[in-house]
Amino acid sequence: MGIVLDKDMDEARQGEAITMNEVEGGRKLYLESYGCAMNFSDSEVVASILTNDGFSTTQDSEEADLILINTCSIRENAEQRIRNRLRQFNKAKKNRPGLIIGILGCMAERLKTNLLEEEKLVDIVAGPDSYRDLPGLIQEVEGGQKAVNVLLSRDETYADISPVRLDKNGVTGFVSITRGCDNMCSFCVVPFTRGRERSRDPQTIVQECGALFNAGYREVTLLGQNVDSYRWNMTSKGEIKDETNPTTNFAELLVMVAQVHPDLRIRFSTSHPKDMTDDVLYAIANHKNICNYIHLPVQSGNSDILKKMNRGYTREWYMNRIEAINRIIPNCGITTDIITGFCDETLEQHEETLSIMREVKYDTAYMYKYSERPKTLAERKYEDNIPEDEKQRRLEEIITLQHEHSLAMNKAQVGKIEEVLVETPSKRSEEQMMGRTDRNLKVIFDRKDSKPGDYVMVRITDCNKASLKGEIVESE
Repeated sequence: MGIVLDKDMDEARQGEAITMNEVEGGRKLYLESYGCAMNFSDSEVVASILTNDGFSTTQDSEEADLILINTCSIRENAEQRIRNRLRQFNKAKKNRPGLIIGILGCMAERLKTNLLEEEKLVDIVAGPDSYRDLPGLIQEVEGGQKAVNVLLSRDETYADISPVRLDKNGVTGFVSITRGCDNMCSFCVVPFTRGRERSRDPQTIVQECGALFNAGYREVTLLGQNVDSYRWNMTSKGEIKDETNPTTNFAELLVMVAQVHPDLRIRFSTSHPKDMTDDVLYAIANHKNICNYIHLPVQSGNSDILKKMNRGYTREWYMNRIEAINRIIPNCGITTDIITGFCDETLEQHEETLSIMREVKYDTAYMYKYSERPKTLAERKYEDNIPEDEKQRRLEEIITLQHEHSLAMNKAQVGKIEEVLVETPSKRSEEQMMGRTDRNLKVIFDRKDSKPGDYVMVRITDCNKASLKGEIVESE
C-alpha cells in the first residue's frame, strides 16, 4: 500500500515510471509518479488493479495505450511540473487519437474542473479513493465520455489488494496503515485531497509485511499521515466499536509487525507530537528490530505560530516528547520538518525555531519556506505576508544551522561499529555499497562480498554532513 508529506519526497524518484514483468500483447500502461512515499505506494495498488484488467507496463510513453500520472498537491512547483508533462503527452495524442491520458491522486481531486473542462489536458480524473473504479473509467472514455471519480471514502483502505512491488532495490518497502488525515493543520491540503482518516485491518498489515519478508525484503516502513492515531476497532475517542473483536493501537501494531521476523527492520512515518505516547517509545525500546529512529515534525519553535498552524501542541509539549524519547530510547535518531515564514511570523518567533533546533540537535531536517496552498485554512484565514526574500533569508539561516548539527552528529559516529542493512550499490561506484544504520544514517562502504539485503557490521571511518563512510568488519 502506501504518505503525503513533503519530507517523504524522494527527489531522485520524481517522475519515475513504474515497470513490472512485461507480457506480450495486450494494452500498455505508462504510469508516472510524483510526490511522497504514499503516492509511489498507491501507484503499486493502481498497477495491481490494472494488471488484473489485462494491462502490462511500459517505460516508453510512446508505446502506451494509457498514460496515468499520479500526482502531488503539496508544492506549487510540483503542480507546474505535472501540467507541463500533461501538455507534452497531449501533443503526442494528436498523432495517436486512441491514447487515453489520466491524472490520479491529490492534484486530481483538487484541480478536476481546470484539468478536464478548462485546460482539456486529461480524459480521466481519479482521486485517491477511486482506483478500484479505473477499469470502468477507462471504458467510459473508450465510449466517448470524459470520466471522473474523485469521491472521498470513509472506509477505503485497499487492504485486500496485493500491491505490485515497484521498489528498485527489493530490500526496503512501504506498507500503508492508514489513509487520509483528520488533523486539519492550517497550511496543509491533505485532508481535502485524501479525505478523513481511516485505519487498515492490522491482520492485513501483518500479512503484507510477512509476504514482503518472504520475498526477500528486510525493512518495511509503516506509512500514514499520522501513524500515532492508528486505531482499529476504536473510535477517535477510544470507544470500542465491536466488543467481540480485539482493538489495536499503534504501539500494539508495531509489536505485531516486529514479531513477523527478527530480521525484518521496522520503521514508520509520520509521527505527530500531539499523539505520540510513551507506549510507542517503549515498543521501540523493547524490540531490537524496531529502529531507533523517529521523524517528529516540529514545523515551528514558537507556540503562537504552532497555534496558528493548528498543530495541537505547544513548544513545551513538543519538548516533553523529545525528553521522553531521549529518556526511553537513548541514542535515538530524531529528524523533523520545519516551515519558516508562516503568516505573521516575527523575527523573534523565527529565533525560537532556531533555538528549538539547538536544544534538540536533529540528525537531519526537511526545511521549507511557507507556500500558501489553495483550499487550506491558512489561505482563508491569514495573509501570506512575509516577503519572499525574507522567507529565503530565514530558510538559509535554518539550513546553515541544521548542516552544522548534521555534521557534528555524523562526526560523533566516527570510530563506532554499526549494524548496517545493505540496500544498493553506491551511485558513484559499483565497488561500493550503500546501506543504513538502525538510526537511519546513510553509510557508504567497500562492497567486499556483501549484497543487498545483508546485515553487515561496519566501522565508521569518515563522514560529511550527508553520509558516513566505513569499512566492513567481522562481527564482534
